[in-house]
Amino acid sequence: MLDLVVKAVAYSSCIGIGAAAITLVYNATRTFNFAHASMVAWGMYVVFAATYLLGYTPYYHLPLAALFGSLLGLAIYGAVNRRLLRAKAKEISLMMSTLGVDLILFGFLNVFSDYLLKVYRLPAKYFILETRDFTVEFAGVQVRLVGLVAPVVLILSVVLLHTFLTKTKLGIAMRASIENPELAGLSGVNPELTYVLAWIIGGALAGLSGGLLSLVITGYTAVGMTIVVTFFAGAIVGGLYSVYGSILGGFLVGLGEYLGVALLASLVGGWIYAYRPAIPLAVMAATLLTQPGGLATLLRGGRR
Repeated sequence: MLDLVVKAVAYSSCIGIGAAAITLVYNATRTFNFAHASMVAWGMYVVFAATYLLGYTPYYHLPLAALFGSLLGLAIYGAVNRRLLRAKAKEISLMMSTLGVDLILFGFLNVFSDYLLKVYRLPAKYFILETRDFTVEFAGVQVRLVGLVAPVVLILSVVLLHTFLTKTKLGIAMRASIENPELAGLSGVNPELTYVLAWIIGGALAGLSGGLLSLVITGYTAVGMTIVVTFFAGAIVGGLYSVYGSILGGFLVGLGEYLGVALLASLVGGWIYAYRPAIPLAVMAATLLTQPGGLATLLRGGRR
């Protein structure tokens, strides 16, 4: 039971980090980033490839996954999102553009996996980095290290984001531009800088989330499309106007999904795992019906 809880905490921590990326990009650019799915998958593959080709442990390559994710975010903004924002495109157009980008990234990811398979003979179609993880003794039980590392990374992400947004001039300007872009523009804040930073930070969080997930779940090229529902559910449950709320929402949705499907499987059988994505959707629907503003509204005492 303890091992199950530790794995659930690891998984939900990864979802919380990824949900923050979705919220940050949406707040800054009004864009629901559906390319987030493949950005997370790329983070997984970067850690996988680097671990097999360069050696060391998967944890050693997590910064590389975050860096690659930030470069993807910058490329998506520069090639697509920037042009649409300048053209004052509607939110639906912004959203659909990222869906197209996601399909492009997914195609290149399949090319990359084929390259790893044919040239380096790596098991790139389906891989499990769990065997590369360490085990530590916790409460007299051997548990995998990712169950301790992932929540620590989540907490550090919260601390670093809070410090950046509240203690640095650049972060304060970015937050002001997100909360009131017109007033921030009159005060001399460059909105272009806000957009770029949002995509870079959001991409880094997506890559970091994927890198950690490579130690938690099986990796394959379509993995991002499988779990993107959970990321978006976490962001919406937490509140789309609060990065901190989305982190909490993502953590709770991921925890409910992982433990919920395990509980249901013990009661009705393993066939229920096929319906696992229904759990975050149900949590999201219940939240929207009872608290449309998400958990962030509750944290602010009912004010948006």
